[in-house]
Amino acid sequence: MSLIVLLSAAFIFSGCATWNKTQKGAVIGTAAGGTAGAVIGRASGNTALGAIIGAAVGGASGAIIGRQMDKQAEEIKKTVPDAKVERVGEGIVVEFNSNVLFAFDKSNLSNDAKTNLDKLVLVLNNYSETNIEVQGHTDSRGSEAYNQTLSEQRAGAVSGYLTAQGIAYDRITRKGFGETMPKYSNADADGRMQNRRVEFLITANEKMKAEAAKQTTN
Repeated sequence: MSLIVLLSAAFIFSGCATWNKTQKGAVIGTAAGGTAGAVIGRASGNTALGAIIGAAVGGASGAIIGRQMDKQAEEIKKTVPDAKVERVGEGIVVEFNSNVLFAFDKSNLSNDAKTNLDKLVLVLNNYSETNIEVQGHTDSRGSEAYNQTLSEQRAGAVSGYLTAQGIAYDRITRKGFGETMPKYSNADADGRMQNRRVEFLITANEKMKAEAAKQTTN
């Protein structure tokens, strides 16, 4: 397994320009799986990457799922221009920095936040066969305990709003990581602002996986 993990990680981080996202999804899923996803996520400091790799099925089924995710990602980009949207393997990462969603040091959603989340909900409801993990993150200012609590509160506020707008409760999980998983530098104001973020990890649910597998046998 360790060799597979290393090969999978090398493939992902090299970002081979000759492969599209769908092809990467097929290979990553085949090589990785849950254990590899967890290892790569920890090694890279990227919880979104690890979770999406862990949910991958790979092979021909992964390629089918990848095509569906391509379509959904493009729709999110068009519908929610304030979000940063990235296709990763067989999933999608949607990132909002906290300025879009929250006032500084707050966990209650602003009116602008609700407007942006309403746009996202429209797309999520069009693709009901997906799971959504809501991750809260903070910068490094303040104590670790305070930041952990704030990240959990923000993830909870976002996931609660999604369910209130009609997203099925069992599609959503929420996690807070506090200051432990920065994607940007905490050495300057701009980096800290970007680290104060909420990420949405969109992956195939069991029904989508089963349907993709069925298509490969037809």
